[in-house]
Amino acid sequence: MPHIAVVGSGPSGVYTAQGLVRQDRVPDIRVDVLDRLPCPYGLVRYGVAPDHEKIKSLQSNLRAVLEDERVRFLGGVEIGPALPPAKLLELYDAVVYCVGAAADRRLGIPGEDLPGSWSATDFVAWYSAHPDAVDGGFVRGVRAAVAIGVGNVSVDVTRMLARGVTELLPTDMPGAALDTLAASEVVDVHMVGRRGPSQARFTTKELRELGGLPDTEVVVDEAELALDPAYADPSALPAALRRNVEVLRGWAAEPPRGARRRIHLRFYLRPVEVLAGEGGRVAGVRFERTRPDGHGGVVGTGVFEEIDAQLVLRSVGYRGVPLEGLPFDERGGTVPHEAGRVLRDARVAPGEYVAGWIKRGPTGVIGTNRPCAKETVTSLLDDLTGTAASTEGGPESGTARDPLTGLIAAGARPVLWDGWRAIERAEAELGRGLGRGSVKIADWEGLLGAARDS
Repeated sequence: MPHIAVVGSGPSGVYTAQGLVRQDRVPDIRVDVLDRLPCPYGLVRYGVAPDHEKIKSLQSNLRAVLEDERVRFLGGVEIGPALPPAKLLELYDAVVYCVGAAADRRLGIPGEDLPGSWSATDFVAWYSAHPDAVDGGFVRGVRAAVAIGVGNVSVDVTRMLARGVTELLPTDMPGAALDTLAASEVVDVHMVGRRGPSQARFTTKELRELGGLPDTEVVVDEAELALDPAYADPSALPAALRRNVEVLRGWAAEPPRGARRRIHLRFYLRPVEVLAGEGGRVAGVRFERTRPDGHGGVVGTGVFEEIDAQLVLRSVGYRGVPLEGLPFDERGGTVPHEAGRVLRDARVAPGEYVAGWIKRGPTGVIGTNRPCAKETVTSLLDDLTGTAASTEGGPESGTARDPLTGLIAAGARPVLWDGWRAIERAEAELGRGLGRGSVKIADWEGLLGAARDS
């Protein structure tokens, strides 16, 4: 009865667990899904915007896997000095690391660390009630904000800055974040990309949502769009990018409506400095105008522009972080692997695997994790059945005892599925007391206290 550990309970981890228990090559596999947090679902719980109920409903699909009798959720288990990968491999027949890409890419410009300059992930974690989040007073005293980047995360934070309390009240946003955003005086949000609209990474569905916000207008300069060579004739673009250009073209043609809030979509501007103002806080961003270089990139023009802002949110991508005890490729921000098998000194490390962003880098959408997990699961099953010619050794099936005993001996205090269900009940009760739906508990003490009640 092989017992496999999957580290990480986001989509890549759950899809890996699903692939392991819903195959017929190796019977009686058991899977423990470990997570540092006491709550499952990873970025589906802590990265999807609270007003995106349809995407958040994916939790129901993930739940079905975690409630399978062959799968066990063990939250509150951190891989680190007390429980290194080598120890984990002693307890399980194989370990699959699905730990994502936890760090933000930096801009590498002066002023990036000024008060009022944050990564978009910090802002998302705060309004999503991540227990590690800090209340940075993000929007207090802010009239204008700049979101640097033109991907879906940048669209999300832009939309949340322009949302009204009426639309946020039905969500599971924690009370402190809701109260702060309700009191927000933000009237201008600038979302800025260094390249053109035909290269922006947001999806059309996300983009269109910006145009449906109450008392908010989207401002687009057609002259700026026209700098994109594909703008005049977008017919050669892939369908998704063509739709983006068409939406932007429509907004550019609309006259000003005098709405209370404005979302400015800007292109071909590269940040060169975050500017300081009174008290050393953020006062704006200095950008250099760019132009296409004819090879898919951009070059600077030597023309500069400043945008006033009291809040800067950087959203230029994610990066994996090293996990002590695992090899790490600093350049790519991933664990070296061969079809999901971890490589140590260019040789396959028996019993160790990766899936998700830590395997392939922060690319794709949630569904991209399915084929990624499938490849890794296939490699693991090949090794268990001894059919992979490329591996030396491989995991030995059939650990002698329940790995949970070893985890506890190493100092772990796992939150089991009943503990997570208790957290869900506590969040539902919290919401009822506030006259809302379920409201997330935003601190470690509250989450672990609720879990202990189980």
